[in-house]
Amino acid sequence: MTIKLYNTKTKTKEVFEPLDRENVRMYVCGPTVYDRAHLGNARPVLVFDVLYRLLRHTYGADHVTYVRNFTDVDDKINATALARKEAGAKGTLEELVHDRSDETIDWYHQDMDALGALRPTKEPRATEWIGAMIAMIEDLIAKGHAYEAEGHVLFAVESYADYGALSGRSVDDMIAGARVEVAPYKRNPMDFVLWKPSDDELPGWDSPWGRGRPGWHIECSAMSYELLGESFDIHGGGNDLQFPHHENEIAQSKCAHPEGDFARVWMHNEMLQVEGKKMSKSLGNFFTVRDLLDQGVPGEVIRFVMLSTHYRKPMDWTEERVREAKRLLFDWHKQTMDFAPTPEADMVPSDTLVNALSEDLNTYDALSVLRRFRNDPQRLLDNARFMGFLTDETRAVFKEQWFATSVGTGPNQLLAALGQALDHKRKSAMQTKDFSEVDRMKAALIDAGAEVRMSKEGVDLVPGPDFDPAKLEGLL
Repeated sequence: MTIKLYNTKTKTKEVFEPLDRENVRMYVCGPTVYDRAHLGNARPVLVFDVLYRLLRHTYGADHVTYVRNFTDVDDKINATALARKEAGAKGTLEELVHDRSDETIDWYHQDMDALGALRPTKEPRATEWIGAMIAMIEDLIAKGHAYEAEGHVLFAVESYADYGALSGRSVDDMIAGARVEVAPYKRNPMDFVLWKPSDDELPGWDSPWGRGRPGWHIECSAMSYELLGESFDIHGGGNDLQFPHHENEIAQSKCAHPEGDFARVWMHNEMLQVEGKKMSKSLGNFFTVRDLLDQGVPGEVIRFVMLSTHYRKPMDWTEERVREAKRLLFDWHKQTMDFAPTPEADMVPSDTLVNALSEDLNTYDALSVLRRFRNDPQRLLDNARFMGFLTDETRAVFKEQWFATSVGTGPNQLLAALGQALDHKRKSAMQTKDFSEVDRMKAALIDAGAEVRMSKEGVDLVPGPDFDPAKLEGLL
């Protein structure tokens, strides 16, 4: 298969040819782990999870290295740790920072696992690579690309002639449009921090420039170099990272290792909206992945909605899309529940599906391909699993919730009893001509997400994708 990917750097769709087919390398900017991941954070995770699956299929699972970092050096993490210390928590501030990061990384893994995302090959934490960052900063100073000023080390943007090439903007344009920190020790307003001082109230590390901590941008440059080398295949992230983060990464890395290419292909996903509006706390439409999971939105529904829009287009999260995804996935589970998945080693995904993904990761077309397998349950099951749906975990939950067979358990048994009760009320009403109780019970069942089917033979109640048995308490 020929894979074509849109390269933000060249603004064109290109045939992807890895540097080394035996070791295809991808780096994606990961989260800053100060709190739960919000819905927008999930989009790059799912986009590059699908790309990871495609690369593994094309080149072999053992020949793809996927790195996604955790930024655990952050003022918000520090603030939480400091508040815990002031409240009497035991341990040094550094230990409390590490504990907070452990906590949020665990949350992140739980939430992304629930969306069906595979774990990357490597997940480095910034705090584990401080030595590599210091070494890179020293090298940039030695080569004349960085300078020390008042305890800070800054990158000299003017020393890199191609700065701005990724985003297509000149330095003057970026100065005019960016919120840059105006500091007297900067030689140029666009110069950015590689190292900054830490006081006794903040975590810090010893360095040639005093006790301090790294700037955000140097983290990814150092970790990608250490884990993937001076040149690798793909660098991904949200398009909000193009400037300044990715521009700064390129400048640092190309100046530190001018013999390398750094990332050859740059991929950026568009942003997420909620009901046509930017997600924000001020609009009351901000929520985390965990919020949705706790509200009963299955992880694979979130995955389906996210992948229903091409990654380079804005994605609009709406209640209608959630309902449609629930209905479709509910049908897929019902159609395939009696089929066993083909073992992964033997499963070959449909060429049509792989072709759709190979055309710049067209997940919209790929989901359309799955819909066409509606009358072939085995093919639907296997190809849906390739896309991260109908996993063992989600199938087990589905069977437990909707198709339990043990006597007295599961919604089918509850609905069977309610169906008999409704049929009895209906027969009584046909004698009295008073159907008010029948209508009341039917309305309650529909409100609980059950489909009510009445015929001469009796009443058949079927749980739908939004079935909530808790709403039927006291109905019998």
